[in-house]
Amino acid sequence: MMRHILLTITALMGTFASADDHLDTFINTDVFELEVAADPQISPDGTQIAYVRTANDIMTDRARSNIWIVSSDGVDHRPLLSGTASYSSPRWSHDGNRLAYVSSAEGRGPQLYVRWMDTGQTALLSNLQNAPVGISWSPDDSQIAFSALVATEQDQLATAPARPEGADWAPGVRVISDLNYRADGRGYLESGYSHIFLLPADGGTPRQITQGEFNHGGKLDWTTDGNEIIFSANRNDDWRERARNSDLWLLNTHTGEMRQLTDRQGPDYAPSLSPDGSRLAYLGYEDRLMGYHNAQVSILDLNSGQITQLTEGLDRSIDSVDWAGSSSQLLISFDDFGQRKIASVDMEGNLRPLVSDAGSAGISRPYTSGSVSVAGNGAYAYTAGGPQRPADVALGHDDTAIRLTDLNADLLDHKTLGEVREISWRSSVGDHDIYGWLVTPPGFDEAQEYPLLLEIHGGPFTAYGPHFSTEVQLYAAAGYVVLYTNPRGSTSYGYEFANEIHHNYPSQDYDDLMSGVDAVIDMGFIDENQLFVTGGSGGGVLTAWIVGNTDRFAAAAVAKPVINWISHALYSDIPEGVTRYWFEQLPWEDFDAYWARSPLSLVGNVTTPTLLLTGEADYRTPIAETEQYFQALKLRQVDTAMVRVPEASHGIASRPSHQIAKVDNILAWFARYRIADQE
Repeated sequence: MMRHILLTITALMGTFASADDHLDTFINTDVFELEVAADPQISPDGTQIAYVRTANDIMTDRARSNIWIVSSDGVDHRPLLSGTASYSSPRWSHDGNRLAYVSSAEGRGPQLYVRWMDTGQTALLSNLQNAPVGISWSPDDSQIAFSALVATEQDQLATAPARPEGADWAPGVRVISDLNYRADGRGYLESGYSHIFLLPADGGTPRQITQGEFNHGGKLDWTTDGNEIIFSANRNDDWRERARNSDLWLLNTHTGEMRQLTDRQGPDYAPSLSPDGSRLAYLGYEDRLMGYHNAQVSILDLNSGQITQLTEGLDRSIDSVDWAGSSSQLLISFDDFGQRKIASVDMEGNLRPLVSDAGSAGISRPYTSGSVSVAGNGAYAYTAGGPQRPADVALGHDDTAIRLTDLNADLLDHKTLGEVREISWRSSVGDHDIYGWLVTPPGFDEAQEYPLLLEIHGGPFTAYGPHFSTEVQLYAAAGYVVLYTNPRGSTSYGYEFANEIHHNYPSQDYDDLMSGVDAVIDMGFIDENQLFVTGGSGGGVLTAWIVGNTDRFAAAAVAKPVINWISHALYSDIPEGVTRYWFEQLPWEDFDAYWARSPLSLVGNVTTPTLLLTGEADYRTPIAETEQYFQALKLRQVDTAMVRVPEASHGIASRPSHQIAKVDNILAWFARYRIADQE
């Protein structure tokens, strides 16, 4: 029996690899060397792309974002705004002469700046208490609209007595009356409402143009005459309890008069007005209280008021929509079989695929991601990546695209990475073909046997794909064959496939995963006695579910899981989402349903050595979930350990050292039960 210990983050963490070790393979400190392109913004004439270039600073242990620019032919690639501060949200003026952006460069907190492109001069335009969001230039470039939080007084029930001068009293109490009072990654929320502001583009005083105890914002789009702004807001009386029920509104910037444009049960958002001002494209769906919904493109004819559902024939969720250089053609992006694709759509709903390599804007795990922007001539800039590279900047014209940057050639051209190949298999339950990706270690030899590591995505309504992943590459470099996959419940395979787990998660997604493990074993190069499993968030749920149902794995690592759906529903930062969409009734109305789907209900079956790893500031899957499971396993005398990541929220790998610690701890735990490491 192993010693009963509580592991801190350093107890299992391997030391940084030295500069002389493994020069030809991917190592943990390479996390600090990677760079990622994000938010590419093409100029109105299509000749330049400004984008956010993000790198990890080894001295501050945080990501730092600068703004770079590259011409449409790939030359003249240079920094535009760089330094120790972060710069983000570049947005071109309509004439292309200025670029607005957000930075906290002068120590004031996030503020709005403008750069004149001909001279390089910059101006600080704002002095805001909270960050500006959704920057949007007026048609004549004279004003900039944005939204920002307007703070209100905290609720108080009683007035505290005056403290004697010099007295050292405890901090005052916090009175909370809102359902959503804290958010993962943000902590306890400041009281207030998001409102829309106008700011002269030459500087001045921001003017608040929305009112009321509602949140206004999202993407902001101006009417062609510059007199009105279109935005998304939930101004219903029950907006606190029905957060998804937003509508599109039209706001007169002079009078403050508002007119509601859409009205359905469900969210309407991301408005985009056609160049001629006659049609409004936007995203949304009818809320049927399902676990997953496909967001679709709708077109509102502003002259007749008629609404057309444009993409009903596409059984995929649309991620973005914009007009493609005319008032009759749209550019959309969506995930399909684990890959983000870009396509054009005409006003009859005819879709034409353009490119399928968008994505890879994240580097921790291989989730689908990415962004795109469109120029006035229909050219588009997007983030392009793949299994061997994080996102770069690419430029597309129609269905032809070229990559303009190769940000990681200096590092990855000299590394032998794990090879990523797509595989598929038939699940043992139902008639589903399941798709996944197999990553083999550098120097892989099919004649040998390797340990298999199953890595499970979170969500559960998300998807993995053939995208670069630091965690997967580090597992492969440690000698594991890695399987990651999209079991039922994953997105990018259609509405029905995702909702196979509606009110039934976890369930047959377990069978999809086990069938995948069997399919890889059948390939002949896996040691069946050396199976390992890990996953985070929804993947942590499934990992805990797996060890409660089978003992075939030598060890497991459960990251930031839900262990008890009853406690999670009432303690996490998404109570409405869990109780309204993932379950049919509230916990006290159907205790058995919540308990039957809780991995804690199966803890009596667990014999697999199980590591637990969660951030101490996680409000999405609070660490109390992990603590319950840890103590249950200890009471059962199952080999277990708990790694607590200080100050980390649900995005446990957001700081580079935490990402390294996560992987190193998991690998160290697996090494205890890996035969080769015991000999």
